[in-house]
Amino acid sequence: MKIACYGVRPNEVPYFKYLNRYHYQLTLIRENLSHDNVETAKGHDAVLIRANNVADKQNLDTLKSYGIDYVFTRTVGYAHIDLETARANGQHVAYVPGYSPYAVAELAFTLALQLQRNTALAVEQSRQGNFMVVEDLFANQLSNLTVGIIGTGRIGQAEAKLWKGVGAKVLGFDVYQNEAAKEVLTYVSEDELLEHSDIVSLHVPHIPGTNDGYFDDGYLAKMKKGAILVNTARAEITDEGAVLDAVASGHLKGFATDVITNEKAFFNHDFEGRTGDELVDRMLDLYPRVLLTPHIGSYTSDALKDMITISFENFHEMETTGACSNLLV
Repeated sequence: MKIACYGVRPNEVPYFKYLNRYHYQLTLIRENLSHDNVETAKGHDAVLIRANNVADKQNLDTLKSYGIDYVFTRTVGYAHIDLETARANGQHVAYVPGYSPYAVAELAFTLALQLQRNTALAVEQSRQGNFMVVEDLFANQLSNLTVGIIGTGRIGQAEAKLWKGVGAKVLGFDVYQNEAAKEVLTYVSEDELLEHSDIVSLHVPHIPGTNDGYFDDGYLAKMKKGAILVNTARAEITDEGAVLDAVASGHLKGFATDVITNEKAFFNHDFEGRTGDELVDRMLDLYPRVLLTPHIGSYTSDALKDMITISFENFHEMETTGACSNLLV
C-alpha cells in the first residue's frame, strides 16, 4: 500500500520509518494537506492526515478522482474531515480513538503551574533586566490548592493524578461519572467546582451544535476570583472573548490555552510578531497572564508512537479484512 502522510515534522520521520512493521510505501510530507498541494496524493492508495489538514468536500472529491478511498487521520479529533462527503464518495475514514493521556494532561498541569507559581511573569521580568520581587510573584503552596477537572475521561483522570501527587485537593465534574476517577478526585456539581477551584482545567470534547461556546461569561462569573482557567481540549467550547475579558478585568488571575478557534490559520505559521487577528493578538498582549501554545498537547514521543502505530494497524485491518474497529465512515 502506498500512503501519503501529511503534516510529518522532521523529528517524526524516524518514528514513521521504525514503526512501519507492514512495510508500507510511505511518502512523508512535511506540509499539511491543503487545496494547494492535494496533487501530491496522486499515485497513492491512501492518505494519513492530522488536525488542521484540509479534508473538505473539494479535497475529498479530488482524492476520490485519484482513486484514493482511504482517508485516515492519526488524531482523536476528526472535525477536519467532511464525513458526509466521504460517505457519499464511498471513502473509508478511520481515526485514533486515544493515545497516551499523560501527553495532554502534563501540558495542562505545566501551564497551570506556570500561572499559579508566576514563573512566566518572573522569567519575563528577568529577561527585561528587572529583578525586583514584586507582589504579583507571591503564590500559594500547591498542597493548599483546589483544582477542578471538568471532563474526567482518560486525560482528565491523568491530570487529576498529577495534582493529587503534589498534595492538591481535586474536584471533578462530568455528566458521566466513573469509578476509576473517584480514586483521584471528588465529584461535585459544576457550580460547586467553579466556586471552590483555584484552577479549572477543561477536558470536554467539542460537539458542534451542542456545546459551542458553552463556557461563557456566565460560567466565568461563577469562578472563584483570582482563579486560573486552562483549556487543552477545544477552543470552540469556550467564549474566548469573554475569557480574555475576565483576565483583563482581574476576575481571573490567568488563562492558558493550547487551542484557538480557526487554529489552522495560525498554528504552524511564523508571523514574526502580530498576527493581524484581533482575538489572537489580544491573547499575545495579555502575556504573561495569558499563555498560548500551538496545539502541542499530543506532541510527545509516547503519544506519537501511539498515533502512528494505531494508524498503521487501521490500514492493516482494512487491507486484510475489509473492516476496521476505528472506522468512522
